[in-house]
Amino acid sequence: MTLKTIPWDAAEHLDSEEAVAAYLNAAFEDGDPALIAAALGDVAKARGMSQVAREVGASREGLYRSLSKKGNPELATVIKITRAMGLQLSVAKVAAKRATAKKPSVKAAKRGRGAAVA
Repeated sequence: MTLKTIPWDAAEHLDSEEAVAAYLNAAFEDGDPALIAAALGDVAKARGMSQVAREVGASREGLYRSLSKKGNPELATVIKITRAMGLQLSVAKVAAKRATAKKPSVKAAKRGRGAAVA
């Protein structure tokens, strides 16, 4: 028996403002520009790419290209897109990362400055 798979389309599941906000927040938290562009594309697709493109002043095809995983939209474009979708970007302080203890080097261990690293 073979397993049949179907493509998963995030746009089909972005059916509430809460879902859209959580999806975009997760993409921005990840920090990968390609993922952010693709997530914005998914939201634009869910809201109607043609309508969003009209409001941004771009072609539908151009918007698809710009918001694909290989796209690289300018910040001005990202701001226009988020505003056209009734969203806004905001900034929050990132929690400080805990400092990790440095492992002593093999050289330091040979000089008697710390334990040897296995």
